[in-house]
Amino acid sequence: MSTTPITLAQIRDFQGKYPKQLWALFFTEMWERFCFYGMRGMLTVFMVSNLGLDDPTANLQYGAIQAFVYAFTFIGGVFADKILGFQKSLLWGALMMIAGGLIVAVSPQELFYIGICFSIIGTGFFKPNISTMVGQLYHTNDSRRDAGFSLFYAGINLGALLGGVLMVYVGKYHSWRWAFALVGVVMSISLVNFLLTRRAMGPIGLSPLHADMPLHRRRLYEIATYVGSLIAIPFILLLVTNTRYTDLFMYIIGPATLVYLGWEMRRFSGEENKRLMAALVFILFSILFWAFFEQSGGSLSLFALNNLKHSLLGIPMDPNVVNNSSNSLFVILFAAPIGILWVWLSKRKLEPNSVVKFGLGFLLLAVAFFVFYSTLFFADADGITSLDLFTLGYFVITFGELCLSPIGLSLMTKLSPQPVQGLMMGMWFLASAYGQYVAGLLGAGMSIAGEEATNMAKLQSYTSGYHQLALYALVAGVVLLAISPWVRKLMKGIH
Repeated sequence: MSTTPITLAQIRDFQGKYPKQLWALFFTEMWERFCFYGMRGMLTVFMVSNLGLDDPTANLQYGAIQAFVYAFTFIGGVFADKILGFQKSLLWGALMMIAGGLIVAVSPQELFYIGICFSIIGTGFFKPNISTMVGQLYHTNDSRRDAGFSLFYAGINLGALLGGVLMVYVGKYHSWRWAFALVGVVMSISLVNFLLTRRAMGPIGLSPLHADMPLHRRRLYEIATYVGSLIAIPFILLLVTNTRYTDLFMYIIGPATLVYLGWEMRRFSGEENKRLMAALVFILFSILFWAFFEQSGGSLSLFALNNLKHSLLGIPMDPNVVNNSSNSLFVILFAAPIGILWVWLSKRKLEPNSVVKFGLGFLLLAVAFFVFYSTLFFADADGITSLDLFTLGYFVITFGELCLSPIGLSLMTKLSPQPVQGLMMGMWFLASAYGQYVAGLLGAGMSIAGEEATNMAKLQSYTSGYHQLALYALVAGVVLLAISPWVRKLMKGIH
């Protein structure tokens, strides 16, 4: 067996549609997303049924937790760019998530928030950096990059489907303790998979510190990063458990990030900076998209818990399982056909550019929320409505997601200069943090507090909110389509 290290050129000059390293990252990410989406689907249901929170408080708490999960992807991206490199960031993130799941499993009620803090830090180091590694498998202008991200996105959703079904089912019908323990078990599989395939990554994701730096100083920087992330846990715990501090944090982190990016931009050419400005446009609109889309883990999760029939097309089915897995199933079924459609249109010079695809994503999002709103007209006197129609809403929303999310991951690597790719991927996920934060506020605003609230009152309140979100998504889509020529000029030839 050859022990000669693989070079970046050898990785990028692969034959066929996908580099072999993509499959290693596919399965590493798949198991991590199993945990993330499984946890996402459990949070509000667990907080209402086991922590005694009312619906508005659970929505706010969900938004805060998810916001910090994504906000720390920005911080994880910066430390990967400057100190650890993507590979060590991923390994540290996986270890932190394993610890988080096992801590909650020991005592779900007493240790819930402490374990969540470990998971927040772990996801921050893991998520943005594995996505950036996918982008680095390709030459800058390799036309196969989007296909690679589409496959990677399929791995995300395969994990989300498995976790969305299994963890919610285990938690609701067997044991919340075992459901959280699954995080530790499954993340261990993800970690082992990466360790076994790490050698094939060659130089991708290694430490960015200068090769001439003394070894003891390198280790000091790395150890300081690990220790600092552990010291941050009490601070994160304070933020997560007090939503007023969450507000303050979100008011600070976004502007601070833009200032930091502005400082970095002084190093780049005018053309590179215009592309970064285009990336910021996509990031800004993605905040709105995720604020609406991520009702799935908050208000839609409680809507499924209280207001939906336990029958899908005549088959007995738990509504929360459907809420947490149908989107992933539809993505798996339709991601490839949508990708083929883009290729078919491209060959005929008809493929819409990325800005138009984003606009179409918002228009489909609007249609989906109109469908969720229409469940009001199919409810019985007890406020219980059609799971079939609810699932149709997720069917529509999936096509909106496919117009935006996998393309966004690819765009961040296309539009970003190499030295700030981890930063920009972190900003893409930071936009998701703001989306999650706003999602919690929106969900709390459309929910009703108090045990005396009837299911019919909850149904009317939530569906009224979905009607408003549909209108907002429609306006955002029209605006994006209108400004698409201007954004295309900023992109400087990136499609």
